[in-house]
Parts: sequence; C-alpha cells; structure tokens
Amino acid sequence: MTNINVGELCWNVVDQGVGQPLLLIHGFPLDHTMWQFQIEDLSRDFRIIAPDLRGFGSSDLSDAPMSMADFADDLERLLTELGIDSPVNICGLSMGGYIAWEFWHRHPQRLSRLILCDTRAAADNTETQNTRRATAERVLRDGTDFLAKMMIPKLFDQETLAQNSALVEATRQVLLGTSPVAIAAALNGMAEREDATDWLPDIRIPALLLCGVSDSITPAEEMQRIAEQMSDSQYVTIPQAGHMAPLENPQVCNRALRDFLGA
Repeated sequence: MTNINVGELCWNVVDQGVGQPLLLIHGFPLDHTMWQFQIEDLSRDFRIIAPDLRGFGSSDLSDAPMSMADFADDLERLLTELGIDSPVNICGLSMGGYIAWEFWHRHPQRLSRLILCDTRAAADNTETQNTRRATAERVLRDGTDFLAKMMIPKLFDQETLAQNSALVEATRQVLLGTSPVAIAAALNGMAEREDATDWLPDIRIPALLLCGVSDSITPAEEMQRIAEQMSDSQYVTIPQAGHMAPLENPQVCNRALRDFLGA
C-alpha cells in the first residue's frame, strides 16, 4: 500500500506489479480489498492500481459531493500523480462501473480498454433515486448496521453465502467500517448519475463485460444487452457468482481478464 496525495486528499492505493496498467475501481460501499484475488494474481503480468476511492477504505473523506464524474476526475488525477501518461485499462464493478463510464466520457484519451463487472448503463428511475436518497438519510441517522443486513444477502450467490462465510464476513466488516458520510454522499451521487446508454455505440475501444450468473442486482441479461450495443465488446457470464463476481469466482474472472488483455 502507498499513500498518494490527490489534490488536498490523501488516498490509500495499491500499486503493485509491472507491465501495462490496470486500474481497478471498487464497488459500493467497499474498498480495494474486494479486488484481493485480482491484485494477487494479475500483478504478476500487469501494473495493478487499486485505490480506495475518496472517503472509502483508508482514503481521506471530503466534504464535497461525490458524483460519478467527480470520482472519474479523481482517478485521472491519481494517474497523473503516479506518473502514468499512456492509456490504461480500467475495470469497475457496480458503482465502479458507473465511474468507468464517466471516465470514458470525460477522459477518453486516457483509456486503452474498458472492463465492466456487474454494473448497468442506465440511470436510476425515480423510484430507485428516491430509495437511494432515503437510504442516505437513514445511514446518516442510524449508522451502517441496517445497510449491511440489507445488502450482504444481495451481494453474493447463495452458494457463496452458505459455503464461504469468511469471505462474506470480511465484506460485511468493510461495509460496517465505511464512513456513513461517504456512503450517503455516494448514494446521492449514484442517484444523480448520467445515463450512459446513449454513449454505448460511441465506445469503440475494446470492452469486456462480466456478470455473475445469479446477480440479483444487475441481471446477466441486462449486461448482455449492454454488450450488444457496443461495437467491440465481449460478454462473459461468471458461474457460481452473484454481484461480487471477481471476489466470488476469481479463477474464471481472472482467466477472462487475462484472455481479454492478452496476457
């Protein structure tokens, strides 16, 4: 781990390995540890950069709003601070995918390949926006316990929940340890995010889309439809996985990533 100053904030960042850079963007409301199996394996062939986003993990918390565009700009500044000038590969899961869409939209010259895991392109409908905003208010008032109880069963495949209690509990502890202020800001940011659907035909760089077969948050069929709207994309369904496919089935995910990146 290393600490990197991005603007006025200090970020906690894994920067490990050599080769073409692969920037991993974690999901909500987690941190870089959700990529532990990718960091361990893929850093043998790639330069893996896995930050804790602003306010998450051990990175500093800002009082500013946290839009997906703000996170994307943060990551562009992080690459500059790391001295990376050439285009990079980006991989984002769930909220990390929302940020990845914005990174493509705002900094296309910075991207070589795009990898989306268990995410969606469409913006929230009114009902989902209202739910996110209500949850943001509640987490500021009541803390993170209720959110962990609500989210953990939705994040994982039933087999993972039954047979890998250590992995599930570690994820729960990360969620419980996340700042309520950061959680609320990210919830509001997701509610207000841009709809990326119209961008899809214009994304002409190679793209890989991965989705857990039993993902109940982002159904595999939805990600398949996203891939069909992109001109140079591949889609892979990850067996024995829910919303946290890279964490639940790293062997299959890592093989797909290596194949796509040409390692």
